[in-house]
Parts: sequence; C-alpha cells; structure tokens
Amino acid sequence: MDKARLGKTELMVSRVGFGAIPIQRREDEDAIAVVKRCLELGVTYLDTANAYTTSEDRMGRALEGWKGEVILSTKTQSRTPEGVEEHLDQSLKVLQVDAIDLYQFHNVSNFPELEKVLDPKGPFPLVEQAKRAGKIRHIGITSHQIDVAKEAVKTGRFETVMYPFNFIAHEPGEELAALALQHDVAFIAMKPFAGGIISNAPLAIKYLLQYANVVPIPGIERIEEIEEIVRIVEGQVELTEAEKAEIERMRRETGSRFCRRCDYCQPCTVGIPISVVLAFSNMVKRMPGESLFSGGFISEALEKAAECTQCGLCEERCPYQLPIREMVAENAALYQELKKEWERTSAQ
Repeated sequence: MDKARLGKTELMVSRVGFGAIPIQRREDEDAIAVVKRCLELGVTYLDTANAYTTSEDRMGRALEGWKGEVILSTKTQSRTPEGVEEHLDQSLKVLQVDAIDLYQFHNVSNFPELEKVLDPKGPFPLVEQAKRAGKIRHIGITSHQIDVAKEAVKTGRFETVMYPFNFIAHEPGEELAALALQHDVAFIAMKPFAGGIISNAPLAIKYLLQYANVVPIPGIERIEEIEEIVRIVEGQVELTEAEKAEIERMRRETGSRFCRRCDYCQPCTVGIPISVVLAFSNMVKRMPGESLFSGGFISEALEKAAECTQCGLCEERCPYQLPIREMVAENAALYQELKKEWERTSAQ
C-alpha cells in the first residue's frame, strides 16, 4: 500500500489507518482477527484510545509476535498530569509495547480544555517528559470543534491533529486541511463515513485521498470492511465526474439533517452540548452500550438534552439551517429508549 508522510513527525504510514472504536463490539477473538488482517493487508497505522474500553487490550494481543511495521497511536482524556501519567502507563502495559508512536490528547473540544492541556502546570509538560524518556515518540491532539482544532494547529505544540472529515461535513475539514498543511501538522481524519451516514465506501475513501496530508482512519468492525477499503486505496483513486456528481447529490440529500459539529449554535442557554446530542443516533451504530449509557460525557449530554427550553436561538445561529430543536428532542427520546433496553439486558 502507498504511504503518507505524517506531517512533521516524519513517520511514513499506510495511506489509510485503522480506527479501533468498532472492535469493542466484537468478541475477543473476532476483534483480534480484524486487527491482524489489517496488518497483513499493509495497514500500518493503528489508532485506539484509553477510553475505548477493550480496544487497547485487544490491539495489544493482536500485536503479539508481529514482526512487521506498525505505527501505534492512542489517547488520553485526562486533563491532569497525574491522570495522564496513569493512562500512559496503563496503555503501555495493555498494548504490550515500550513506546507509543503517537500519543494524543483526546477530544479537546473547547478552549478551556485546550488551556488545561497546555497549562505549564498541566499535562502537556508531563507528556513532553515522557517523550524525552522514550515512552512516546510524538504528540497529537483530537477535537470535534473546528475553532479549537485550528487554534491547536496554530500553537505549534502538536505534531498531528485529528478531526472529523468526510464529503458530507466537508467545509470545516477542508479549511483545517489547508491550515494543517501550512503548519506541517498531519491531519488524521476520523469519521470518513460521517458516523455511518455514508455507505458508499469508494466515494468516502477516494474523496479524502485527494488530500495528500490527510490520513483517513475508518472505524473497522469486520475483516471484509478493511479488505474493501484496501482494494479502493490500491485502485484508481481519482474521482470520476460521475462520482463527483454523486457526492453533490448526497450532500444535498443529507445536508438538512446533518450536524457538521461547528458549534456555531452555541452557547446553549441551558448548557446543552448540542453537537454531541445531535451525533447520538450515529454513535449508536458504532459504540458499545457501556460507552453510551454508563456515565461520561455522552450520557451527560443526552440527559441534559431533556432540559431544552425550545428557545430556538441555536437554530438562528446554525449556518446550515438544521431543525436543531426537533433533532435534540428525537435524540433525547432515542437515548432514553435505548438506555432502558441496555439496562434491562445488562441486568439479566
């Protein structure tokens, strides 16, 4: 498989990577088999996170005995030096490695969070120390908010930035790709299938391969998924006129109900994290119930959604004219319905 330069890290990685959220849903041996097949097919960039329940452990077990090339990345959601140190040590242990190639601050999606990360008494100096000690090799950041992602790139402190990018939610990603290229920061593209909205794999992957500094990391649950993606990457990747026309058609079709997570709708008068709530129906397709319903920022956001006052200020601010109030209500109801079902089955 062709390689891509991962920005100023100078690492050369497979043209597409492996996103490890979906393997949480598989049985252990099935998940391990998926990771091994990725490696066999030449996918050298593997991405996971401390927060992805069983994902790191399964990836570590899949790498046992592997002698080929691999670039390993993981993440921490902690914003304290103590928490990051604990997460890093845990990741090194379960991944069964001496060093992590890329260590990322996970989901830094507002400016106070970015300030916490970069505070001289915060976790960034500890990660720099870990880099000097050889526990990690490079430092990155992930975000779901475009202005925060852009500012992170501009700071010069991060070697990579991960952000949602696909041909439906394309405007922020295109802007960030240009900025990242200017600063020689690698752009790792999460959600290339728009959280499951895009089912046409050739269109999704080929669109992102038009950007030389962007490395897509599709979430992979089944072996046949990565086999199809590798065939796409190894084939003709230039978009045809017919494919470009289909992309435009799909944009028009989905545009009225798809959140780009720009957060221009904020601030909510009652503190609802609107973009998280609007993404819930897609999260259900790829994340296990434990991550959705047992606490954490997702369940907190969906519980908060019940407090919506229907004031409509969010819709006035939305540049894409989304029916936000309606979508918030729909996702809040879906959350409560699925949570009850998850609690019932978990108690059995």
